[in-house]
Amino acid sequence: MLKQIKKIEVSCFLSEENDHLDTYLEIHAGAGGTESQDWAQMLRRMYSKWIEKKKNKFQIISEHRGEEAGIKSSILKISGSYMYGWLKSESGVHRLVRISPFDSGARRHTSFASVWVYPVIDDSIKIDIQEKDIRIDTYRSSGAGGQHVNTTDSAVRITHLPTNIVVQCQNERSQHKNKETCFNMLKARLYKYEIQKKEEASENLSKSKTDIGWGHQIRSYVLQPYQLVKDLRNNLENTDPESVLDGDIDGFLEAALYDTKGRK
Repeated sequence: MLKQIKKIEVSCFLSEENDHLDTYLEIHAGAGGTESQDWAQMLRRMYSKWIEKKKNKFQIISEHRGEEAGIKSSILKISGSYMYGWLKSESGVHRLVRISPFDSGARRHTSFASVWVYPVIDDSIKIDIQEKDIRIDTYRSSGAGGQHVNTTDSAVRITHLPTNIVVQCQNERSQHKNKETCFNMLKARLYKYEIQKKEEASENLSKSKTDIGWGHQIRSYVLQPYQLVKDLRNNLENTDPESVLDGDIDGFLEAALYDTKGRK
């Protein structure tokens, strides 16, 4: 009974205009080479596990692997009920503290990775993109190799020059399909960009931008010398980092929903 009440209560918080939409989720490794790239891959695994627990689906739109381990960046398209509403609060910098598996001296390292979440907009939302405002580049997709590795320049990158927003896609073998996905992602990014501009103008806030800048981490994951995951926006803590990294992040997502509504 209490679980059902809780579920209804949480659903009431998922009531903003775009909360019901699917979402894109980008992960980018910070400075620090292999350490941060491994951390970025751990984050991708954490979100993948959470998505699976929700019985939803995702596809990797684009991914660039590190030279030694991990990933430099990854873009997921996540499909399912209220995925944007659930995950929108994850935008920001995530910090990891641990004994590095890549350090022969077994020293403690701090790594950073950024997460950026924006909605997959539907056809009812019209975004006008001028041809003069974009640059389209094609390149060869990177992959695991073998028979499925691309031998043509099928991957696509689009840069929106006025805003410097960059989107890329390499998951399809067809350049045309990758370009179509890129345009959809660019429309979503521009839509999110315009929403943020309006929010900042009406509320005189720049918080939504500073939150995703380096040095403005939203959550710390400490594995050594103690074990603790702490959300720095609402001080919610979890002393079982392993479960969090295995996708048990509902507590943090729900707290962020409450926190956002509480500030309005």
